[in-house]
Amino acid sequence: MKTRTRASALAVPLVLTILTGCGMTDDKSDGVPSAGTSTSLDAADTMEKVSSGIYDLMGVKGKASESLPGVMDCSGKDTKTYFRIFHPWSFTPASASDLDEAMERLKRELPKHGWRIVEYGPDTSRNKNINLTADNDKKKVSVNITKMAKNDPPKLSVDLVSGCYKVPDGEEVERF
Repeated sequence: MKTRTRASALAVPLVLTILTGCGMTDDKSDGVPSAGTSTSLDAADTMEKVSSGIYDLMGVKGKASESLPGVMDCSGKDTKTYFRIFHPWSFTPASASDLDEAMERLKRELPKHGWRIVEYGPDTSRNKNINLTADNDKKKVSVNITKMAKNDPPKLSVDLVSGCYKVPDGEEVERF
């Protein structure tokens, strides 16, 4: 997951729709928890590590798309000092028959690694894709994983979004 793609910017509305106001608990009235203080680059590095951990939990051979995290606003907060990180990517198993195994492993393994599954089941699309949404309250990250079995090739679509970060005093949010 090395090259930054403009396509990731297109995923922001989807990520916001799916994950804004998710079940991560905190004292914020808008449902988005504070993720602490960080620079945009450091927070993006942290998000890549979280994504890598999810990739490892899949436990099947395959290829992840090459997209990097991006920066988005925290609703209702100063855009110069507050931000969130999003990271959309996909996973295509080496064998289409491994798609179910990867999704089942995630459903089973995520809770063992600090994730709380808040939603699991088919979506309302014609394809009835299976969606798994999970929150990690400790890491202040939510993930939505969609099993797209009828795509060619079949794949998992993975969208992560962080809580709201504040940049260190004297710095501004770096956008990418």
